[in-house]
Amino acid sequence: MFEAHFQTFEEPESGVALTARLSAFREELARRKFSGFVVPRADQQQNEYVAPSEERLAWLTGFTGSAGMAIVLSGVAAVFVDGRYTLQAAKQVDGKAWAVEPLIDPSPESWLAKHLAAGDRLGFDPWLHTAVAAERLAAACAKAGAELVAVDANPLDAVWTERPPPPLAPVTVHGAQFAGEAEAEKLNRIRAEIDKLGVDALVLSDPHAVAWTFNIRGADVAHTPLPLSYALVPKDGRPTVFIDQRKLSNSARDHLEQCADVEGPDALTPSLTALAQKGASIALDNATAADAFSRLIGSVGGKAVRGNDPVSLLKAVKNATEIEGTRAAHRRDAVALARFLAWIDREAPSGALTEIDTVEALETFRRDTGALKDVSFPTIAGTGPNGAIVHYRVTRKTNRRIARGDLLLIDSGAQYEDGTTDVTRTIAIGEPSGEMRDRFTRVLRGHIAIARAVFPDGTTGAQIDALARQFLWQAGIDFEHGTGHGVGSYLSVHEGPARISKLGTTPLKRGMILSNEPGYYKTDAYGIRIENLELVIGTDIAGAEKPMNAFETLTLAPIDRRLIDVTMLSPAELGWLNNYHARVAAKVRPHLDDATKLWLDQAAAALK
Repeated sequence: MFEAHFQTFEEPESGVALTARLSAFREELARRKFSGFVVPRADQQQNEYVAPSEERLAWLTGFTGSAGMAIVLSGVAAVFVDGRYTLQAAKQVDGKAWAVEPLIDPSPESWLAKHLAAGDRLGFDPWLHTAVAAERLAAACAKAGAELVAVDANPLDAVWTERPPPPLAPVTVHGAQFAGEAEAEKLNRIRAEIDKLGVDALVLSDPHAVAWTFNIRGADVAHTPLPLSYALVPKDGRPTVFIDQRKLSNSARDHLEQCADVEGPDALTPSLTALAQKGASIALDNATAADAFSRLIGSVGGKAVRGNDPVSLLKAVKNATEIEGTRAAHRRDAVALARFLAWIDREAPSGALTEIDTVEALETFRRDTGALKDVSFPTIAGTGPNGAIVHYRVTRKTNRRIARGDLLLIDSGAQYEDGTTDVTRTIAIGEPSGEMRDRFTRVLRGHIAIARAVFPDGTTGAQIDALARQFLWQAGIDFEHGTGHGVGSYLSVHEGPARISKLGTTPLKRGMILSNEPGYYKTDAYGIRIENLELVIGTDIAGAEKPMNAFETLTLAPIDRRLIDVTMLSPAELGWLNNYHARVAAKVRPHLDDATKLWLDQAAAALK
């Protein structure tokens, strides 16, 4: 029927079978005279998706979530995960060998303070932790009278005998027709930021920043077109890109050498050392720069200046070419979504479909566009109670049949060269209950409140987050995740620094793309989420005393009318919904086959 190329549904190995690895690791630690070791879920650049060669936490513990940490001491070991992954960790980890503990509150550091003894030596790999994280660990050790010791070589790598090699995906040039700004222009803007910081050079430790600055893309990690690389940008003179040169074709190398020197990854440490020895002040990104950089620069007489990477904000504000590209990507994606949603409505009521069937079908419809490069993250397809698990990933073991009376929540996205998409729809299979319609309509009203928001320049995501929650709060309910995240331009689907959440302190600027995705989750019953991507644009208001902004909705997919209680909507909300559906029909209908056109005519019909 359908086939998913970019996603798999196998259960990772887990549990008791991995306990021998823990024993081998403890033996190696004892050999090196360590009392314990910290294993984060991280690579050297704190990427969301990491290469198989960097999956140390999964190899050791069996836990495969995207956020977590393990601490192994001689007598006790714990895996720390956030609330999204508590259930998953309990299934994947051997409970006899590992305790599962919270990642946030209480913190791993408070656990350490309880379990370390005076005189203990706790090892950590300074390439896998930021300086801020290392300082927290050092403080916890000091509290217990123990010592935090940075290792030169990671002891886990010594026992991981079948560790995969690092990725070597070819680098591609991200052409001007997609990037909209030449590397030289971007470097001029970055140098202006370096000047503002008052430093001699900036380390680009975030590979997204390197990809954006030098207009390159790659495929070293899943779902994000990243070439794993670093760059060093001095305030004067040519920058250097540090990348495994086996990834570079002649044309990719020529492209980079137009504006930068190109060196292998091994040249990074000597280059930084030489600069620091001259007493240089070097800016490092708090979020992605390894603690090893701060240690290195400080040890040879340089000054490490830690702060926010200025490129993250430059990258977040899309230029006119990138904005046109994302609009085109969303129109293309909308055709695949319409075909998929029509297929669901046709096939699901029979009871024959499973969650995996829907994931494979949606990926196939996107592949049929001829432009799909990858999915932008593994599709979340949860029916019934699985929909209530916010970050649910279907496997062969959890795969559930879609039944009448279910709500099917499907959150997915695509990577196209001209843009990155992310969309969630909740679909009624058969007749929804009154409670489902009430909850869905409250989520929809919050979604519309964000989509219709008008706000002064300088407003942050934290200031508008409550708009999405107000109708849920009125019923005494809420959702536990943020309302929205930033989205890249053929880069990460989860892009900082702006977001719509209680923690979103970055001002929203025109040209930023953010998701708008309120939800409601009833444990063991169903989940609801409605997600569109929004572009921040300027808006004219008569008599306005300051510049005002609004959102332009990029996503074009019908919202399930069967789940809407029209009596709960205000005239303005109903007007927004009907205008949105009219726009979906106008943009998408001409590109559909006759059967899907008929489906769309009903799915996007005006509500009264």
